[in-house]
Amino acid sequence: MSSILRREIFGQPDVLAKILDRETRRVKRLAQVIARRDPRVVLVVARGSADNAGLYGKYLFGALNRKVVALATPSLFTRYGRVPDVRDALVLAISQSGESFDVVEVVEAARRAGALTVAVTNTRTSPLTQASDEVLLCHAGKERSVAATKTYTAQVMLLALLASAMHGDPRLVEQLQRMPQRVRLALELEGEVDAVAQRLRYLEHCAVVGRGFCYGTAFELALKLQELTYVVAQPYSSADFRHGPIAMVNPGFCVVLLAPGGKVLADVRLLQQQLMQRQAEVVALSDDRTVLRRATRGLCLPSDVPEWLTPLTCIIPGQLLAMHLCHAKGYPLDRPRGLSKVTRTR
Repeated sequence: MSSILRREIFGQPDVLAKILDRETRRVKRLAQVIARRDPRVVLVVARGSADNAGLYGKYLFGALNRKVVALATPSLFTRYGRVPDVRDALVLAISQSGESFDVVEVVEAARRAGALTVAVTNTRTSPLTQASDEVLLCHAGKERSVAATKTYTAQVMLLALLASAMHGDPRLVEQLQRMPQRVRLALELEGEVDAVAQRLRYLEHCAVVGRGFCYGTAFELALKLQELTYVVAQPYSSADFRHGPIAMVNPGFCVVLLAPGGKVLADVRLLQQQLMQRQAEVVALSDDRTVLRRATRGLCLPSDVPEWLTPLTCIIPGQLLAMHLCHAKGYPLDRPRGLSKVTRTR
């Protein structure tokens, strides 16, 4: 298979290494600025895949930095004219292009109110970079395929780098330094992923389940399936899935289960048992032997990845699955129907 999408997926380790090389000093300086301002809340504003990176940020800045983190509601700014009190906030605006009107308007309003605003973007010159106090760059180069892959993991890496700098423990940065290689190892799953995609080529509906640091990954994987394969893929946490959605699980219903090691693994294991009792088709992305053995299909993630960084490796087989399932269904890989690279919402 030859496509722009595949080249961009396999280019992710180099992008992550470039971020570590080029943005670490800038992030350290920014962490000092944030420490002086001591914001009471972190407000994340984003759309699409960037919003899923922001969902990861809720767990990241909460766990590592003990910050209250909220996702912004842009329509309050752009439609209702009711700007929340963000004077003491750190506003993180995440956008591949930096051209989403509503994201820019939130940043402009927050900056006028006295908030510290930071853009996380792949575009050095854009309305968002001009509107923000500080800018962190993805260094992903031009992303030509419509479905975001390398810019998403770049955003996740930048958020992780910032949170680790704000925390101040050098061991966290050392863990980050190992991630480009761990992502390379995850890419070696392509052959196994292709076999799973062939099995699922007639898939029409599925659930994608994760929890904790990988909750946002569930949303991103579901989005990739929706964009590329037109499957009705719904994301859930393993806890929320029990509060109603599990009732739709009949024999053969497909659940993609994100189950890397960590504090939420026991809960995900329990849900897997319930799913297997209902004879669900469980595709598990995990480094846990028990989860992999019990799954209908198991994809073994790289080991020795700290839980807070598992979204970087967990999304890789998800991207590959969406790509290979798209190919198996005969759909266009680089130009999904009805979509464009830059979406300007207001």
